[in-house]
Parts: sequence; structure tokens; C-alpha cells
Amino acid sequence: MAKQTRRSVLKLSGSVLGGIAVGSTAVAAESRDQYIIETRGKRSPDDAEIVHEMPGVDLAVVRGDEQTLQRSKAVKKFAADTVLRLEEPETPDTLASEESNDLPNVDTDLYDTFAWDKQAQDVKQAQTVTRGEGTRVSVIDGGVFAGHPDLSVNEELSRNFSPDTNGTGALFDDHGTHVAGTIAASDDGSGVVGTAPGTELVDLRVFSGGGASFGAILAAIAYAAAIDSDVANLSLGGYPIPRQGLGSFYGGALNKTMTFANKKGTLLVIAAGNDGADLQKDGDVISIPNEGAQGLSVAATGPKGFLIGDGGPDDPAESPANYTNFGTNAVDLAAPGGDLDFEALARLQASDNDGDGDGELTPGELFKILGDWVLSTTFTPVGEKETADLDGDGEPDIVTAKPDEHVPGYGYKQGTSMAAPQVAGAAALVKSANPGYNANQVESALRRAASVPDGYDKRYYGSGFIDIVEALSG
Repeated sequence: MAKQTRRSVLKLSGSVLGGIAVGSTAVAAESRDQYIIETRGKRSPDDAEIVHEMPGVDLAVVRGDEQTLQRSKAVKKFAADTVLRLEEPETPDTLASEESNDLPNVDTDLYDTFAWDKQAQDVKQAQTVTRGEGTRVSVIDGGVFAGHPDLSVNEELSRNFSPDTNGTGALFDDHGTHVAGTIAASDDGSGVVGTAPGTELVDLRVFSGGGASFGAILAAIAYAAAIDSDVANLSLGGYPIPRQGLGSFYGGALNKTMTFANKKGTLLVIAAGNDGADLQKDGDVISIPNEGAQGLSVAATGPKGFLIGDGGPDDPAESPANYTNFGTNAVDLAAPGGDLDFEALARLQASDNDGDGDGELTPGELFKILGDWVLSTTFTPVGEKETADLDGDGEPDIVTAKPDEHVPGYGYKQGTSMAAPQVAGAAALVKSANPGYNANQVESALRRAASVPDGYDKRYYGSGFIDIVEALSG
């Protein structure tokens, strides 16, 4: 598809604290008769419509009659498919600004001035070893805008696993596009730089109007493995999910799928979640998919005051973010995801520099606050958003038509959703430098190289804060 020209104004995204942060409950099936089934070998039920097949996993997503599935000899067990709803944490109203014209021209490289996340990882030094050539990373998310000038997407391999008929690519949400840029934005001397600009991106869209079915996520993981993805990034999740009952079935299906991916050589890199929860001590609930088998769970860190003042940030980039989930055995690595300096925000609001007494920030002040977040590729959709409610619960399930246009830009977001792709990009570099490594060896290299910063709580880091240069030298 034709590339659009770069915008000269930096877009400030109002989608914050993790972008896609799915809701705390699994609420409803895509349709009232959609199920995830565990099959007996390669058999599938004759009287059911196959929505997603997962060869090699012995799972499928089907539409059919519950009684028919109970009688079918091809079905070992089954449960209703569920939809994970989008539910973004609250953020101060003053940060909801969508645009500012008082920002720098992006026809220059933004690395040295704004990319604190890449600087903290010494990404440019790591790229002297490899830029990720010969690797493939699948982005399981809300779609990637392939027309962004900083992104190169393999559209032939890309797939839409959501129930809409809009094909691949982003719709109205730029979360997946932001994630993709963090992984692999091109290093062409302008705009932003991804960790592994030489890797191949594949867009696997599972979100549509406001949710993603669990079955679609499983199918996307299985497909990513089937096409020999070296890494699959999942900046999504659901919490809290009960360990018992249906939660036990979902956990079992997830583990089967993740184990399949691992055996195929695909490393699953997963956001730890933005609930500020200790996943090690949360009782009879789990967070999925990051607490599943064979996944690399990533917590978020971030500075405070990166662009405010001239004495350096109050907290370094390795500091745990205020929202990140944590847990001794629940988190594997920590990486830059951004943070929010509430004290600086309050000071700037109180200063009332524009003199109108409303406490709102000027564009320059807003930009300084957002400087502690992660800068990456985004877009502005043009056109009316039309949705449909498939299951009658009053919530939009799908977007029925694509926007008229996507206008490419750059924007800030924060969350474990932004931390996971840092690790996905790092994994692509390790795999590129060591083509013979399997998924476990790539993960081991990253974990061996990481370390917990002095004076910080290990529960927020797992093996430690990511160190790409060390991982490549091992």
C-alpha cells in the first residue's frame, strides 16, 4: 500500500496508562453460541461452524448448539468463548489533549531529545551488533497502520482474527501501531527509532469495537507460531480471572496454546498489566495471558521529570511505574513503559502560566509531563466510527467500517503495553545475532543479562531491568 507523508506536528495521544488494558471481567461471548472446544485429536464436530482452527493445539473456536457439542464424540470439553473488554484506567482530565501545535518538527531524529526509553537501553549501541535482520515479530493487538512512513508490515502474512469484516490493519485505535513502532520503527534519520528496525512485522488484529474474544487471542498465538514468528508481542490481558470454574478451562486452553508456540520456536512477550497488583499474593485469581505457561511477563518502569528542569529526572528510567503489576514469580523482566509525575503535574497546574485560572496546562507544559511516557508511531483516524453490538449486552463488539483515512503521526502512551514491545524488540535482536537459538534460549539470554537496580524491590523486576547490550555480548 502507498505510504503517506510524515506529519510535522507531534501528536499527543490521549490514550494513556497502557492503551489497551482489558477489563476486570470476562463478560460475554462474541455471540451467544460461540465456544472454545478442546478436540479429540484432529477431529472437529460436524454440526458446528468453525470460526478458528488451531492445528497442532487440539483446540478450535466454533459456533453451534450446546447440546450438540455435549453429544459430539469429537469434543473432549468446551466452554463459552468470552470477550475481554477495553477498560482504560482513569487519567487526569488535563492530559486528555489530543493535539498541540507548539511541538518540535519531526523531520529530524527524535532519539537524542525524547527517546529516554531507548537511551536507557543503549539501543543504538546494541544496533551496532544487529538491527534484527532475519527475524519476524507478530503484533497481536488492535491492528497496525501499515501506511505509517516509519513502519514496514508484511501484509501478506497479516490476519484479522476479530469478528468484523474490515480485513487487516488498524481501525480507530492506534495502540497496536504504537506497539509496532516501539519494536521496529525504521531508523531513517527522522521520526522515532524502534529497537529492531530490521525485523519483519506481522499484524495480527484481535480487537475491533471494544473487545477481543479469548478464542481469537488463542488463534492468533497459534497462527503466529505456525508462520514461524520468532517473537509474538501481546500487549493485552485480563485480570482478575478466577482460577477455578471457567477460569480453569481458559487457563488450560491458554497453556496448551502457549506450549505449542514455544515448541515452534516463538517467544511470547506479554504485558504484566496495569492494576498495581501483587500477582504473587492475589489469592484465587490469575492474570491472563501473562501468568500462562511459556510466556515472558514484562513489568513497566519509567522516569519522573525527564523533560522538566535541568537537574535530571527525579526518578531514573529504571524506577517501577506507579501502575505496573508485580510479583516475585509473576514478572520475568522489567522494561521502559513510562510513568506519570503527579507532583509535577500539580505544580504546573497551580502555576497557571497562561493566566486564565482554570488549572489547565499550556501545550508546552503538557508536552513536558508526557515526556515521561513512551514516544512512538501513531495516527489520527478520519471519519465516523460506526459499531455494532453482536451479543445484545449494550456494548460495541465490532467496528463495521474502516476510517476514511489514517493520518500518520507520533504520540506518547504509557503502560505495561509499552514495556512489552521493548522486550519483543530486544528478543528479535538476540535471535538475529544467534539464529540457532530457540525461544527458551532467547529468553534465557535476556534474563541472564538483566539485573535488579540497586535499592529497588525485586518483586517489580523478576530477573531485572532489561540490558540488551549485555544480552548480545553473552
